[in-house]
Amino acid sequence: MPANLTSDTAGALSIVPVTTATLPAWLGALNPHERDWLKTTAFVADPGSFAFLPARDGKEARVIAGISPSESVWAYAGFPASLPEGKYRIDSPLDRNAATDAAQGWALGSYAFTRYKAAKRAFATLVWPPEADRAEVERVTRGVFLARDLINTPAEDMGPDELAAAARELARDAGATCTVIRGDDLLRANYPTIHAVGRASSRPPSLIDIRWGDPSAPKVTLVGKGVCFDSGGLDLKPAAMMLNMKKDMGGGAVVLGLASALMSAGAPIRLRVLVPAVENAVSSNSIRPRDIVRTRSGKTVEIGNTDAEGRLILCDALTEADTEAPALIVDCATLTGAARIALGPELQALFCNDDAVAEGLLHAGVAAGDPLWRMPLWQPYRRLIDSKVADFNNVSDAGYAGAVIAAVYLAEFVGAATPWAHIDMFGFNAKDRPGRPEGGEATGLRAVYRYLRERFG
Repeated sequence: MPANLTSDTAGALSIVPVTTATLPAWLGALNPHERDWLKTTAFVADPGSFAFLPARDGKEARVIAGISPSESVWAYAGFPASLPEGKYRIDSPLDRNAATDAAQGWALGSYAFTRYKAAKRAFATLVWPPEADRAEVERVTRGVFLARDLINTPAEDMGPDELAAAARELARDAGATCTVIRGDDLLRANYPTIHAVGRASSRPPSLIDIRWGDPSAPKVTLVGKGVCFDSGGLDLKPAAMMLNMKKDMGGGAVVLGLASALMSAGAPIRLRVLVPAVENAVSSNSIRPRDIVRTRSGKTVEIGNTDAEGRLILCDALTEADTEAPALIVDCATLTGAARIALGPELQALFCNDDAVAEGLLHAGVAAGDPLWRMPLWQPYRRLIDSKVADFNNVSDAGYAGAVIAAVYLAEFVGAATPWAHIDMFGFNAKDRPGRPEGGEATGLRAVYRYLRERFG
């Protein structure tokens, strides 16, 4: 179970949740001494705030906590880090959904990346709310923490081989199979664009391929961008834009964390996970602007910019994914700065060729507190990546609609009959928020997980 959730109720202090709307009535039920005490603390029930009511007149000490009624998952997520170390229990009746959300938020708020530096303090512990779905909280938390850890690990310790090792370990623990096509074997296996992007690095590129589940079950294939570091290639990024490029494998991290949760849940699907893992480096054999690459699909791509490498490695993986005609393909990728400019870091851009799938994902994202926002797969923009010497270019020189054009490019490699969702994700928390500490984040993971569980059971 998550380290900061316990079944042991001994010595646990009560947390009494209140909102700004319910505070006046709640104060009216207190005795004058308690009201006066809270007045001295200036407690007004702002979300995330708390105040202690000392023991008095035979009553135990309590914590009065301000929560947001509109953010079920995150209502308690800030308290593990803000409350003093110790054990607490929620003193309020919660139904199954609310109890699970409260426990989930508390668990996600108990994350720290400690591989290189010990945590400054221990987190506060919550007694499991009685109605919470413990197994669900545990599997989702493991998946999110796996993704966060992978993203937070610097590129020196998280290259293509290390990402493949994490995938193998995950597959072994879940009873899945994992194969890795590495280096020049990618050319022999006809994954030329993955090889072209990754060949300049001293760390060979690879394609990670996990398979799990009943072969007769509905096929769901997850594809994740695994650029373990992105220098931009010969179209080199400036230093400021390169600083956080260890997170450019965030899509791969998210689909591995998502697979962890789905396999732990025993989801009734035939799951496949494809992660093209590369480092986009600079060397004498770097792919060059105006080079032309023949993709796995047979279509040719002119390289307009070597810093638009994510769509190159994804196109080979998507082509392979589509060969099996799955019930659904979902790809996750830190693909464009344009998506971040359009939506900011807290909304993930969703492109989808199926209205019912898109609606289900949007609904699941809101319910999970992991929101997505649908963007258009505007096919008229396909003309913006026309090339005179190849089937198309990997970029447009139009200077606008970058996220849309990238999605339209990817759509070239998925059959029209295959339901497909593309999430252009940020994969990072720019600053601390309750339950979402600064650093790597599994953006989109819980939304897709909830959708798949609701759709397939």
